[in-house]
Amino acid sequence: MATVLMGVMGWPVHHSASPAMMNAAFREMGLEAVYVPFAVPPSRLAEAIRGLAALGVRGVNVTIPHKETVCEWVDHLSEDATRAGAVNLVRIDAKTGSLEGHNSDIIGWYLSVSEHLAANPNAEVLILGAGGATRGIVTALSLYSPRTRVQVTARRPQQSQALVHAFQHHLAIEAVLWEKRGEAVAAADMVINATPIGMWPQVSESPIADSSCFRRGQVVQDIIYRPLQTRFLEQAEAQGATVLDGLWMLVHQGAVSVDFWVGQKPPLAIMREAALRHVQSTSNAKGIDG
Repeated sequence: MATVLMGVMGWPVHHSASPAMMNAAFREMGLEAVYVPFAVPPSRLAEAIRGLAALGVRGVNVTIPHKETVCEWVDHLSEDATRAGAVNLVRIDAKTGSLEGHNSDIIGWYLSVSEHLAANPNAEVLILGAGGATRGIVTALSLYSPRTRVQVTARRPQQSQALVHAFQHHLAIEAVLWEKRGEAVAAADMVINATPIGMWPQVSESPIADSSCFRRGQVVQDIIYRPLQTRFLEQAEAQGATVLDGLWMLVHQGAVSVDFWVGQKPPLAIMREAALRHVQSTSNAKGIDG
């Protein structure tokens, strides 16, 4: 039986923990499969997507900065990907070569915070950033926690406004000016950083300048997992907030992807352990990210 090829497509993508995580799951499951990184610059995305079937790839995850653009290049979009306006999961039909675009960020993110939203279904949620990841998060809230009230803030206000326009019929959502984000953080029950600010190697950066806006009783999540404890989370934790790293979101969305591709549920604990080990080992590698 030929080895099944899968991977993650992004630019850059060398930092991703997904190959280590997914290959650990495949080994544990006894699958003849391998998961590799595909570094694809935006200018060559269409070529790369159309070449997947010819290469015999079964499926790919899609990460920054391709989640929204890839929607244009797949043959079919699922309902969740259509609502989100973003794709992070592509399945290639082995017989026809057609590409199906889905979004596992939606349920992956929700599972990473579900216990906190269940405890406060009317939560005020603030999301920093308005890219493809935020679209997945807002879609999750509209589907699984529609009583929440959502604010979105981004450095490019037109992105925030576009999100509001796309989701205003699904839940209560409004845009906040980036310059007013500190006040919005102070008023929120849950704050999520969905920007790349603070991601390795710019680990000293944070989207929040004055950490006094955080408070006890808040739930604060950074979907970045490299580093695991970002400056943003350090600021929130110092003020007494409950903090959540981005690794469980990665694990849950990866598990959904595996199930979607091969029809088997992978071992979550093995996946998190492998991802954590990869992040820790590469973080200690004298500035070399793997």
